[in-house]
Amino acid sequence: MSTLSPFHLAIPVHNLEECRSFYRDVLGLKEGRSDTHWVDFDFFGHQVVIHYKPKSEGDLHTNPVDGKDVPVPHFGVVLPWDEFEPFADRLKRASIDFVIEPYIRFKGEVGEQATMFFLDPSGNALEFKAFKDLGQLFAK
Repeated sequence: MSTLSPFHLAIPVHNLEECRSFYRDVLGLKEGRSDTHWVDFDFFGHQVVIHYKPKSEGDLHTNPVDGKDVPVPHFGVVLPWDEFEPFADRLKRASIDFVIEPYIRFKGEVGEQATMFFLDPSGNALEFKAFKDLGQLFAK
């Protein structure tokens, strides 16, 4: 299977305009097609579509990983190593409230990676990560 195939992900949002601004202006994603109840974005070469869904109450579930509470479910993308820090800095300047602050996991070990988690305005958890050696993406 090719690793270059783009994926498509539809995510629910309870405030379409607030999330549209977040994905476009804060994350810097290019906006594609849209309608009154959805907007699609170029999510680093993949298609993410935000779809309006009325707000529902629910607690954020987490699982412990490396002593941190990782939100479940979550989605995101693997960035090139040299793009991770500038992207994290952009988010810090935008006053993003991180669920897990940017940090390095497995430093000096197999699978060394930078990672961070935060929520969009509708509470969808996003993870952005980068591998020092992308060939270790699935290494054990």
